[in-house]
Amino acid sequence: MKFKLFLLLLCLIGTANLFAQSHSTEIGVQTDNDSYLAQGSDRYYTDGIFIYYRHALKVKGKDTATLANKVLGFETGQKIFNPQSGYVPGPQYIDRPFAGYTYIGSTLNFLYKNESNIKVSAQLGVVGPASGAEQVQTWVHKTFGFYTPGGWQYQIQNNFELNLSAAYNKLLARASWVDVSFTSYLNLGNGFSGAGLGPLIRLGNFNQLFNSVSTQSTATKNNSIKKLHKNELYLYYQPLINYVAYDATIQGGLFDNHSDPNSQEITKDKEPFIFSNQIGLAFTANRFTFDIAAIFHTLDDKEMVQSHQWGSVTGMYRFK
Repeated sequence: MKFKLFLLLLCLIGTANLFAQSHSTEIGVQTDNDSYLAQGSDRYYTDGIFIYYRHALKVKGKDTATLANKVLGFETGQKIFNPQSGYVPGPQYIDRPFAGYTYIGSTLNFLYKNESNIKVSAQLGVVGPASGAEQVQTWVHKTFGFYTPGGWQYQIQNNFELNLSAAYNKLLARASWVDVSFTSYLNLGNGFSGAGLGPLIRLGNFNQLFNSVSTQSTATKNNSIKKLHKNELYLYYQPLINYVAYDATIQGGLFDNHSDPNSQEITKDKEPFIFSNQIGLAFTANRFTFDIAAIFHTLDDKEMVQSHQWGSVTGMYRFK
């Protein structure tokens, strides 16, 4: 896992001297893991892997008066959750359920000239043994010489999900080297429902929100609007207050009665409010985009023994 992070950092350094151009399509990978923060932990949201494809659509007709960019995206991914350790000797040590979530999804991102954007998305996914999370964690631990996971017989059982989401961002104020934006999201589905909001603070060389790492809009077909910088290189800080209405990786299937006598499924009660902090570095150079971040979360459920944190690394390559 640390090797993946090392490779991405090498790519970042190696592309630092390239010149910026506009490209309409990008592909890339995001990897999340708590081991990236070098704290020796393996708990709660412990691993995630995501593959992205994004293509900028041409803005036509009357939309050109207000829209600066429009990006269609497709993605697939998996999240893995376990208790305070990936190995528990008994169910009494499960303070957050074992669970996996695997999905495919699509996004459509409308980015306006006034530096606001609306991004809508839909995901079809599964939580439970069908997600393959147990097999992936076992393979990773065996391949890299870690301990053997244990306790997955208590995982959240299969439930298939349709999850919808909308995000809204708006620039509030900007100086030459710093700006502040309002960020928000709304989730609705039988797997995840809730909402969140907070500010995004960027420090450094950043571009407008319609063509920036911040809004996943570095792919564009619009070359008529001048960027603030050829390349982006900035630090950012994003605190969020999150309201959780439902979380299937903690509570199990929304429509399940959880009364199967043959099931060993262990569910928990979610915390209604979660506070998170994300600190990161974003960087673009010609065809490459990188986003490296650390995320810190308060408790997800009422029995967790401590808060959790993880690192996230995203690398994208643009073409066409």
